[in-house]
Amino acid sequence: MSEVKVREGETFESALRRFNKKIKQNGILSEVRRREYYEKPSVRRKRKLVAAKKRRLKAG
Repeated sequence: MSEVKVREGETFESALRRFNKKIKQNGILSEVRRREYYEKPSVRRKRKLVAAKKRRLKAG
């Protein structure tokens, strides 16, 4: 659970920016997007293999 306490004299926009930054750092948003629909285990394995290939090509 991510939580941001509004500081003294802080605007809502800056608190919202801090909250969004914290959500991205924790990976919550990507987790929600990933769980939006059911993914078969075979599809998940294939997606991970493709990601690993991309990483290897980028590093090598």
